[in-house]
Amino acid sequence: MLNRSCPNDLKQASPPAEPFFLRAGSGRRFCLYHGPRSSKECRGALIYIHPFGEEMNKSRRMAAMQARSFAAAGFAVLQIDLFGCGDSDGEFGSARWNIWKQDLDFAWDWLENRAAAPVSLWGLRLGALLALDFAVNSERRTDKIVLWQPVVTGEAFLNQFLRLRMANEMLASTPGSKKTTGTGALRDRLARGEMLEVAGYDLAPELAAAIDALKAAELVITRCAVHWFEIVAEPGRPMTPAGTNAITQWRHHGANPYTHLVPCVPFWATQEISECPELISTTLSVFAETVP
Repeated sequence: MLNRSCPNDLKQASPPAEPFFLRAGSGRRFCLYHGPRSSKECRGALIYIHPFGEEMNKSRRMAAMQARSFAAAGFAVLQIDLFGCGDSDGEFGSARWNIWKQDLDFAWDWLENRAAAPVSLWGLRLGALLALDFAVNSERRTDKIVLWQPVVTGEAFLNQFLRLRMANEMLASTPGSKKTTGTGALRDRLARGEMLEVAGYDLAPELAAAIDALKAAELVITRCAVHWFEIVAEPGRPMTPAGTNAITQWRHHGANPYTHLVPCVPFWATQEISECPELISTTLSVFAETVP
C-alpha cells in the first residue's frame, strides 16, 4: 500500500504538465496534460472534470496536486476546462450540459490516443455528477470512476447556487428597493427563459434545467468500479443522509460502489485556497491498488 501521507516525493518525481488547446466542436478547450512518470509506463489514464462556477477556481490547487500525484505513480491525467469555463473558448452564459458532455468525448479521444491506456473519469462536485451522467449515457468503456464529494441532486445544488444571488441582492438592497422573495421567484424567471446573473456567472435557463433534472441515485453504474470520496468534518462522522440514500439506491439496482470517508475541510468552498493532503494520498492509494 502506498504511504497515505502527503506524497511530496511523488509530486517531485512527476514531469511538468503540458498546456495546450484542444480543438472541439465549438472552439478550443484549454487543457493540461500530466504524462506518466515514464513514457514507457502508463498504468491508466484519467480525465479530470472540474466543478461549477467559483468552486472550480477554489479547487484548482487540489486538482493539480492530485494530478501530479497520479502522474508520478504512472498514470496519465488530462485536465480540461469545459466550454465557457476557465481559459477555454465561449461564454459561461452560452454553456450547455450537452456541450460539456461533448467536451468529454473530445477529451476522451485525445487522451486515449496519447496514453494508449484504459480511460477513467475523475470528477469533483458537479463535475462528479457530469462524470456519472456521461458514463451512464455514453457508449464509452469507462475503466473506473472517482467521485470527489459528488453533488447528489441537481435541484439542491441549483437552489444553493441561486441563494448566492439572493444573498448578493440582500447586501446591495436599499430601503424601499424590490427584494427577491426566494429561490422560487428566481426559478420562475428561469422558467420564463430569462438569463440570470449569479455571483458573476450568467446562468442560462437551458443549463439550469439540465442540472435541475439530475439525481445521482438515478445514474447507476454497474459496468465499472465507482469510488465515492465523501469529505467529513472529523474522523468517525458518517456520510450525509443524501449520499447514503444515493448509495443505497445504487446497491438496490445491482451496483457496488466503494465509499471512502476522508476528514478534510471543504476546499472547494473555503474563503482561502485550502489543501487536503489526506484526500490526495487516499485517492491515489485506492486507485493505484486496483490497477495491476
